[in-house]
Amino acid sequence: MQQQISVITLGVADIARSRRFYGEGFGWEPVFDNEEVIFYQMNGLMLGTWLKDKLAADMRREGAGPGPYSLAHNVASADDVAPLIARLADPGGKILREADAPPHGGFRGYVADPDGHGWEIAFNPAWTIDAGGHVKFGV
Repeated sequence: MQQQISVITLGVADIARSRRFYGEGFGWEPVFDNEEVIFYQMNGLMLGTWLKDKLAADMRREGAGPGPYSLAHNVASADDVAPLIARLADPGGKILREADAPPHGGFRGYVADPDGHGWEIAFNPAWTIDAGGHVKFGV
């Protein structure tokens, strides 16, 4: 089986609030949107934000949510981490951890979108990011 992820879909409470966070914060443009769902074309996969009640009904899932997780957005330099975290806080994000250097190297911080989905904003000197935004492990 091919090792890949096609779509990551996040359940959100307010589609307009989510559009503002991802549009103004990251500067992303939707490739599709309506009153229930928005899709963003990423580098090889789609990110969707869908009204959480509609997503839960589609999945036939109720009850407890998943365990801790984070999505990650890698940047080209350590100097890019803190300004992006600050920019994401402006349209409704919540800073979870200010940017700092973890023991394993690099530089990172965490911000949550308005629905509490955690995003790590990170620079990893052992990874490369090509012009298309594809991340490769190892330099």
